Amino acid sequence: MRPETVSRDRSPGVPPPHGRPASGLTALRAGAAFGIAALGAVLASAGIASPLRAPCTLFLLLGAPAPAIGAALGGLDPLGRAVVAVAGAAAVNLLVAGTMLALDAWSVRGGVITVAALSGAGLLLTSVRSRAGRAGGGAAGRVR
Repeated sequence: MRPETVSRDRSPGVPPPHGRPASGLTALRAGAAFGIAALGAVLASAGIASPLRAPCTLFLLLGAPAPAIGAALGGLDPLGRAVVAVAGAAAVNLLVAGTMLALDAWSVRGGVITVAALSGAGLLLTSVRSRAGRAGGGAAGRVR
């Protein structure tokens, strides 16, 4: 099977190119998700008793590793990337909890901070790798 090229005047059934900028609604959703996750981190770290603590912290624990894993899997189709990202987020949470329990260092604050730090590091490494690949003409991702 040969790949087909798409002309500039795309038909309605053809998806837009991958390098398109995010729309205003996408940016609004990303900002709202970041706000909810940040609220969960603050409530869990400070130990504030609130009815929003559990759902916001759960959103942070699943919503922080999933985008980091999904960003690293840019080559997959969107549905496959979403499934792998959510499963990977659950695995990250289980590995952090299991490691902290094995080291007898379990705490809710420590778990939330560790998951957030690992997720941030994953996003940072993915961003650095993609920028290096673009700056080097795309040679960073090729195997010789």
